[in-house]
Amino acid sequence: MTFSGTIGAICMFPLRAIINLSIALGIHPNVLTLIGVLINVAAAWALAVDRFALAGIIMICANIFDFIDGKVAHLTGKQSEFGAFWDSTLDRFSDLALFAGLIWLYSTLGRHDYVLVTTLALIFSIMTSYARARAESLIEKCKVGFMERPERIVLFMIGAFTDRMAAVLWVILALSVVTVANRIYYTHLALNRKPMPRTDGVLGPVWRAFFWRDERATLAYDVWVIAILAFVWLTPPQWLDDPTAVGMGLAGMFL
Repeated sequence: MTFSGTIGAICMFPLRAIINLSIALGIHPNVLTLIGVLINVAAAWALAVDRFALAGIIMICANIFDFIDGKVAHLTGKQSEFGAFWDSTLDRFSDLALFAGLIWLYSTLGRHDYVLVTTLALIFSIMTSYARARAESLIEKCKVGFMERPERIVLFMIGAFTDRMAAVLWVILALSVVTVANRIYYTHLALNRKPMPRTDGVLGPVWRAFFWRDERATLAYDVWVIAILAFVWLTPPQWLDDPTAVGMGLAGMFL
């Protein structure tokens, strides 16, 4: 059992009870999806007014609904093409709301640098989803790249609870850019029937890390998770307080 797999298994215990309760109450999966989005809008408001801990708590509640809607649909036989469309569309709205809350916060603080960083993270996060959706209209599957929506949401919650949102935004931005590049390259190879990069040899570890095809709850996935958590935790919170601290902090890491 890997680290991420253990966390997932532990979280499933309360989630199963909530799923069973939703089924017993006869709540339609599409309603669960909508409730999750509305709660996420409240989380966006909390981010906008600099109440990060509250935002983290609200995001946990919102993403319970975001997780269980598909499970309830599957168990009750209420899966539908519209349900999939509804879920995907409202997921994008939730993502945009959270980023918009941070953009509002940084603009009121006069931090134009983080307004830009957040905006770029928003753009590439949406491009991550769009690239996969567009690719899968041409090829069977394009589930490559590390920074997908579950990872973004977990990072948002970590940033909220630890008050290290600046580091989280840099991680989301950097890995979203890599993920979009992964999906473009993967689609190019698949459409032209070219072989995928090998994961053995001298460049094997590099291709494996930056052309991500491993599943969640694997050892390789855990390595990335630990590296990201270490970066977020070791990044000084003062980076957001003083624009010059970013450059000084980076210089100190290499001197």
